[in-house]
Order: sequence, then C-alpha cells, then structure tokens
Amino acid sequence: MSFALASGAEGRWTGEPGHRAVVCVDGGTAAETEGTWSASVEWLVRRAASSFPQLAFLEVRYRVKSWRQFDLCVEDCAAAIGAARAAGVRELALLAFSMGGAVAVRNAAAAEVSTVIGVNPWLPPRLELQPLLGRRFAIAHGSLDAPLPGVPGVKPSMSRAACERARTLGVDAERRVVPGGVHAVALRRRGGGLLALPAAGRYAPFVAGVLELFCV
Repeated sequence: MSFALASGAEGRWTGEPGHRAVVCVDGGTAAETEGTWSASVEWLVRRAASSFPQLAFLEVRYRVKSWRQFDLCVEDCAAAIGAARAAGVRELALLAFSMGGAVAVRNAAAAEVSTVIGVNPWLPPRLELQPLLGRRFAIAHGSLDAPLPGVPGVKPSMSRAACERARTLGVDAERRVVPGGVHAVALRRRGGGLLALPAAGRYAPFVAGVLELFCV
C-alpha cells in the first residue's frame, strides 16, 4: 500500500521498518512525466527482500520522473529518508537505479545513511561526491549499457570515472561490471507483471553482497 511522502511523492514499504532499512530511488527521462513505480527497482527489491527479511525497503515514486526536474527528485528522496526516520529507522542504505544514482548521492550526507548502492547509475562529472564521505559506495554497471535514440541509458565509463573521483576523495568505493547488462534490469509487462532482462540475475548477487555488509 502506497502512502504520501511529505514532498507530495509516494512511498511504499516492503517489510516492516526496524533499525535498518533501504530507500530505493528510480531513474528518469527527458520528458517531464508523472512518476511511476520502477520495474527495475521493484525487481531488485523483491529479490533482496526475500534474502533479507530483517530489512524493510521503501520505494519512491517521484512526483515528476525527469532529470529536467532533478531537484524535485532529490526532495522526494529526502522525504523518503524522513519517512524512514519517523518510522524508527536509524541506519539506511540507498538503492539507486540510473538517475537515482545522482539523487542518492545528493542525499547521502543524511545522518542515517551509511551505504549507497548504484545500479547502472547516472553520475555526471559535475555531480559533487563529497556527500559520500564516510559512506560505503558500491556500483554495478552493465557492460552493454548505453543511451539509444529515445531510450535512456548511461555509459559504463561515467560510473568508472565517478568511482575513481570518489576514491580520490577518500570514499570507500567499489565498482563491478555486469557482463551483458543493458540499462534496465527489468521491464513491466502490459498486465503489470515484471519481465526480467537476461542479465538481471547478475545484479542481484552484487546488491545482496553489499546489503550483507550493511547488516553487520
């Protein structure tokens, strides 16, 4: 069941919030369209939730799903962090897909955040990475990810450069290339179900490995 966040966006929990939780944020498009639930994030959450019943996962549905309204998306993530805090969560991981990578980095300085996980993350050179100081930063990027005409994508070279910049700052950063991975992890079928793309199963173990460290 979804609920309203303070920003006007929507959130929905998988699992009962406890001491630790994961806030999950989506990518975006050039068009300024109404937010949707992310198929890629939802697929990753379903796998992770079955392996980590002690964690709750809070997915965010942006008000406007667009990098042209990036600051609104940052506010929506901040509102989700606030909702987790109000639910009693004291330590957070941020799980971010595509544009959500930059959204998560902008929110990483929140006191509760200890871990940021980027899946095919958009991390442009102009993005300040100082909020990651003192946090664990983990990236998984598909080897075949790339923007196509009319289809968002992020070249792996962008996250490689961001990981190098983060390490230069002293951030605990790691990055793994996912063989055969394209930009999306999963797509939504017309009936509402999820269609996992061929390399989807290679992302889940990486996310699980980072969450294992988060839970220690």
